[in-house]
Amino acid sequence: MDTITIRQFRNNASKELEGFTPSPELDVQVLLSHALKYNKTQLLLFAENHIPEDKLAWLNNAIAQRKTGLPVAYITGVKEFYGYDFFVTPDVLIPKPDTEVLVERAMELIIEAARPLRILDMCTGSGCIGLSVMKTLYALEKVPVENLPQMTMVDISEPALAIAKKNAAALLPDADILQKITFIQSDLFEKVEGQFDFILTNPPYVPSSMVDELLKDGRNEPRLALDGDAALREPQGPQTASGSQAGTHLIKKLITQSCKHLAQNGTILMETGEYNAQATADFAQKSGFATEIHRDLEGQLRVVEMHIK
Repeated sequence: MDTITIRQFRNNASKELEGFTPSPELDVQVLLSHALKYNKTQLLLFAENHIPEDKLAWLNNAIAQRKTGLPVAYITGVKEFYGYDFFVTPDVLIPKPDTEVLVERAMELIIEAARPLRILDMCTGSGCIGLSVMKTLYALEKVPVENLPQMTMVDISEPALAIAKKNAAALLPDADILQKITFIQSDLFEKVEGQFDFILTNPPYVPSSMVDELLKDGRNEPRLALDGDAALREPQGPQTASGSQAGTHLIKKLITQSCKHLAQNGTILMETGEYNAQATADFAQKSGFATEIHRDLEGQLRVVEMHIK
């Protein structure tokens, strides 16, 4: 096999990915960093180094996969979120930067509470929300281990929970902290008991009509984690969703069920689509909540904060 330098591969692969991804140069950089264990600076410093044959074979395969639409995170198996690396597979959604807005707000409220808390991460997926909260609280040393929250992480998908457990073990190697976390496979609150001070959730919120379009590019993200109007949770089939209400079927069910599981003065932080955030807030208000909507990194309505009036 012919050898090639980092610079040559970078140039060739970036050109090869043009038209297949909106960010060919960045994608190649991430793949090179993952394969060679180099950071961005090292890739520049060692640009004339030749790539080992085994690494080159992996990289060539990775470029071929990226051309099918498979996201870089699924190719590398890792995605950074809130400063931490999370294992990801097509069994879970890839953590998105906008979800960090929810974690940031949760951290503000949790630190402000200054007491032991019970927190639920509903529709946990990779575990990025709940585990980022636990990891950050521990890293900040603002909360002794014994006073860290009791974290319950719930998902309907068994494969997703397996990924969340793997991430927990990697990010929180301290056995005392892991004992603070409970994993439950459940369709929303079906198998969940007790009340919680905080319910953090990034539920499926994409209208069914949009899911097919989203998945046409080969991204391979799980439909179950995207479709907010999925029929899988309702024996009679999906409710018709239209206009600003599209994608809120599961959200409404979650809010309704949450009322019985929210402790006094409790808070729900829910990520939604920018197109249904207001509809979510309106439904929450009709259900007895006071609401506030937080914007994401691009200024779009994203996280609905709910408190019982």
